[in-house]
Amino acid sequence: MPELPEVEALAGFLSDRMTGHAIARILPVAVSVLKTYDPPPDALHGRTVTSVGRRGKFLVLTTDDGAGPYLAVHLARGGWLRWKDDLPATAPRPGKGPLALRLLMAEPEGAGFDLTEAGTQKRLAVHCVRDLQDVPGIARLGPEPLGPAFTREVFAALLSGERRRIKGVLRDQGVIAGVGNAYSDEVLHAARMSPYALAANLSEEEVSRLYEALRTTLQDAVERSRGLAAGDLKGEKKTGLRVHGRTGEPCPVCGDTIREVSFSDSSLQYCPTCQTGGKPLADRRMSRLLK
Repeated sequence: MPELPEVEALAGFLSDRMTGHAIARILPVAVSVLKTYDPPPDALHGRTVTSVGRRGKFLVLTTDDGAGPYLAVHLARGGWLRWKDDLPATAPRPGKGPLALRLLMAEPEGAGFDLTEAGTQKRLAVHCVRDLQDVPGIARLGPEPLGPAFTREVFAALLSGERRRIKGVLRDQGVIAGVGNAYSDEVLHAARMSPYALAANLSEEEVSRLYEALRTTLQDAVERSRGLAAGDLKGEKKTGLRVHGRTGEPCPVCGDTIREVSFSDSSLQYCPTCQTGGKPLADRRMSRLLK
């Protein structure tokens, strides 16, 4: 799933190509992709894109200096954006392929992007709204972790009283915007902290260490992704990750074997030596599979 760094890079990529230009047409292909109906997507036809930005994991197109409507896109787990300079002018036919929505610019003629979604879950979401707070996923977002207002004190207050494991807290979009499964693994590895640690039990030193790891890990990923074409961002994310998705490989810090805990719909990766005092975390799902 694209997270804060990738969506930030996508916003920059699109901003260079769309800002100051009008939208010609928006052509939904998959019925499931549109999550709003008033205003309809054709309300954006002829509108000038004045900025492309990000809120959490949402990509946001602002038109007519905020007079609206806005187009907000959440790529979810299987979604992606593909920019082309020569999209077909004819409307695509609905079918069983991955294409979910096409956006064509008025100029340069033929330029625009396709939104595609792999898999069968169909969670890719497009919202056409007059106010961004009309998007439920945006309305509930917590603070941006790279914003100037996100101080160590703000972070400590968010963790205070949280009786959940820190891995789940970092992924909760209502607590912190933009961090998902991959970068929460990376942040916890950089902070040398167990994903099972209870947030409310962290010491002052641990909170400070985690705060610095959160900011540094995300900022480094943003810098690595900045300026890349949309088609190169997935590869950059994979090569930049140190523990996530690297089960069985050596830890780049200590050389221990990276381990995994599996859940019904996701998994986490960690280094026992760096994060859990050398002790493997319980993985009941894998234990059942090995019996």
